[in-house]
Amino acid sequence: MTPTQVLEFAKKNKSKLFDIKFMDLPGLWQHFSFPMSELTEDIFRDGLGFDGSSIRGWKAINASDMLVIPDPATAIMDPFTKYPTLSLVANIFDPITKEAYNRDPRAIAQKAEAYLKSTGIGDTAYFGPEAEFFIFDDIRYHSDESGAFYQVDSSEAQWNTGAEENPNLGYKPRYKEGYFPCPPTDSLMDLRSEMVIVMQECGIEIEAQHHEVATAGQGEIDMRYSPLLTMADNLMLFKYIIKNVARRNNKTATFMPKPIWNDNGSGMHVHQSIWKDGKPLFAGDKYGGLSELGLHYIGGVLKHAKSLAALVAPTTNSYKRLVPGFEAPVNLAYSSSNRSAAIRIPMYSPSPKAKRVELRFPDPSCNAYLAFSAMLMAGLDGIQNKIDPGQPLDKNIYGLTPEELAEIPSMPASLEEALEALEEDHDFLMKGDVFTQDVIDTWIDYKRENEIGELRKRPHPYEFTMYYDI
Repeated sequence: MTPTQVLEFAKKNKSKLFDIKFMDLPGLWQHFSFPMSELTEDIFRDGLGFDGSSIRGWKAINASDMLVIPDPATAIMDPFTKYPTLSLVANIFDPITKEAYNRDPRAIAQKAEAYLKSTGIGDTAYFGPEAEFFIFDDIRYHSDESGAFYQVDSSEAQWNTGAEENPNLGYKPRYKEGYFPCPPTDSLMDLRSEMVIVMQECGIEIEAQHHEVATAGQGEIDMRYSPLLTMADNLMLFKYIIKNVARRNNKTATFMPKPIWNDNGSGMHVHQSIWKDGKPLFAGDKYGGLSELGLHYIGGVLKHAKSLAALVAPTTNSYKRLVPGFEAPVNLAYSSSNRSAAIRIPMYSPSPKAKRVELRFPDPSCNAYLAFSAMLMAGLDGIQNKIDPGQPLDKNIYGLTPEELAEIPSMPASLEEALEALEEDHDFLMKGDVFTQDVIDTWIDYKRENEIGELRKRPHPYEFTMYYDI
């Protein structure tokens, strides 16, 4: 839409307010709202001023004035507000230089798309994330000097087979057996369908929805692939819809990678490909039906995988998921169809348009704008430097001997290791000024101070089990 069309759209839908959403550095939408009388076409050019000092990962209070400029192409009616509200996603600008703010994740995604075009390699990078999530009936957690705990619950959880539910009707997915059971075992089909319908009403194309492997309400809804920036916008809207549909049904949804011990966590396998002039560039006659360019893309991702982890699996909880035995790929290899590899080449369709690579170690706790941009930059580095990905691995990695496993590089075992890798390996991200040194340093410092450092200081409840009687 153009600004004029946005105003007409709002009038047609009798909007009473407009809401502006933008992204903090760690990866959460922020917002503020105005009466419709304040929205003019000039705002799409000149923006609105606000204080950015309280936004996580942004400027200090002595340099806090920012401009927010909404993107008219993102206009929708918010599906959850009591009063009709126009929703707009925005970019952040420096009010003095009028340049895009370098710590605005959406601006980084725009620069990544521009850099792809500047290389001449391609003009469009398509992304298709499969973001998994849990829907719980209850979540409680607490942490202070007196103690700490968390408690999750779901009426369909296997641990509730003996609960007094007046009556307990059974039909609870067994651990690691939640993949594709029909109702009544899949108790959340209608709720996921409601999420799908709201997504479609908001313009997101959906391919499928289903229960996922874990017990206790794990699900997945698959979006049709889109260009990088569009998909990052869509993923934020996707998460917004899932959380709010769950809430209005008196349930809660989370994208934490590993909220349940001893069952599968929530990953976000990311399908990706590069096109030029409407033609797919990853299709060819090499391994898995890939082109040489596609294999070089894999080579770049594998080379930079450990530093990528700091952006695509960016929480301490991510590394509770990235352990052997739960379908999470911890070993850095590629394969066709093999789901134990870090990178898979899907073989569903012989069509060149369907040829893509699937990166399997990201998770939905990531900032989509940063994660997609970083994956693209790693792949482009592989193409530019013709990086050989090595031999594919078509065996089940979890069935290999210790001697065979020793030959395969592995993912970082912790967020701290991933940040150390990013500190050592980030030049590929800075090509075309897509990521700046300031953004990388801020990301590393924020994660170390606010997440790793805070967790390190606190006793863990399980430590009492292990050590109280020492």
